[in-house]
Amino acid sequence: MDAVRSRIKRRTIAHERQGGRVYVLLGADEARPGRDQPANRPTDQPRESDALISEMQARIAFLERELDVRSEEIRRRDTIIMNMTETMKALNPPREEPSESPQPRSDSPVPPEDLGTPGSGTARGAWWRRMFGG
Repeated sequence: MDAVRSRIKRRTIAHERQGGRVYVLLGADEARPGRDQPANRPTDQPRESDALISEMQARIAFLERELDVRSEEIRRRDTIIMNMTETMKALNPPREEPSESPQPRSDSPVPPEDLGTPGSGTARGAWWRRMFGG
């Protein structure tokens, strides 16, 4: 802005003064002070800013639509995950709590009386005692 004001003071840029405002004449390279040129738009409202504003408004509208689509997608995924979780709970009921005294399994290859306890000293003790003697 200061550069434009300096050029106006030096009279090196085409301009007009009307009603307390200074209008810089754009688009006429051969325009020099003293020649009669039609007044263009005032410098406080350039055309480029209008184009930039409309471009930004279009981008904002696009991003708002994208945000709405993503939010709906996330809501649908959350619903699907919740339904799958409920289905898994229904298919696999929670396991029963183990009792305090463990019962030997019926499908165990070794009968419970052959298990023995370490240090019991019985002939039917731990397998390593039967194997190596002791």
